[in-house]
Amino acid sequence: MADIVSMGEALIDLLADRPGVTLTQARAFTWAPGGAPANVAVGAARLGLKASFLGKVGDDPFGHYLQETLASHGVGTESMVFCREARTALAFVALPTADDPQFTFYRNPSADMLLRPDELDNAALSQAAVFHFGSISLIAEPSRSATLAAVQTAKEGGAMISFDPNYRPALWSPKLARRRILETLPLCDLLKLNQQEVELLTGQADPVAGAKSLLDRGPKVCLVTQGAEGSLFVTPRTDGHVPGFRVRTVDATGCGDGFVAAAVKGILDTGELGTLGARDFEDILRYANAVGALTATKKGGIPALPTAAQVDDFLEEMA
Repeated sequence: MADIVSMGEALIDLLADRPGVTLTQARAFTWAPGGAPANVAVGAARLGLKASFLGKVGDDPFGHYLQETLASHGVGTESMVFCREARTALAFVALPTADDPQFTFYRNPSADMLLRPDELDNAALSQAAVFHFGSISLIAEPSRSATLAAVQTAKEGGAMISFDPNYRPALWSPKLARRRILETLPLCDLLKLNQQEVELLTGQADPVAGAKSLLDRGPKVCLVTQGAEGSLFVTPRTDGHVPGFRVRTVDATGCGDGFVAAAVKGILDTGELGTLGARDFEDILRYANAVGALTATKKGGIPALPTAAQVDDFLEEMA
């Protein structure tokens, strides 16, 4: 039984050779393993959770490299599917500013978009303590149907459902994204957003007010990341802000994914999601903010995610 099964895209990030340039200004790229759900799985494993990844990659060198990379970090890859009809997705990433990555995706279609409901590992899903997914797999069929089927199977098995929309405007319109994400909220227990996503979904600039309106659609808890400023927790009973940590940001890619992995770990270590109070969330988010901060100090998604020992050392230094 896994502590967390994370489902969705695993891809190759091609990172611009230097910060402060756009994609068209870059002249060289370094590639690294990535994809938000894959990042969450690795982040959870590096923090000591038993993590598994469910997704479809190309039966190509990049797809096999991703499987080997996940396995090397302790992530279960038995639920991965290899596809000969399409290749592993690529994402070109530049950092015009350190906190605002620019993305261009090559997935026309990519293998992750072709995952079918009949290819799901239902045994793994029904035994997971937490099931995590994002919105990119909701864009097109058959991956949308596969994702919704996986959520239902995990939910019936008693899993906590974690959802991070991870909105990428390069992939779909704000109107369609908003509709698909809002349709999915009744299925999830833990909703993680950034401040821009709260405004996209609710039209409200106040993240607490926006998050509270989203809770009316089904989630038990909403966590809102605010970059270096920290994060917010919002429940039907309470809300609060937890300050972030000031670090020298090299690359913000994967920070939110590390935050999710740490938040899930904190919730599993503390108790049932619906029973947690303000003090619990303050402790959970302080740890999650530390993971996000540490991730920002290195380049790439998966390569930057910290271990539990590194987080403990960082928090001790910051005490």
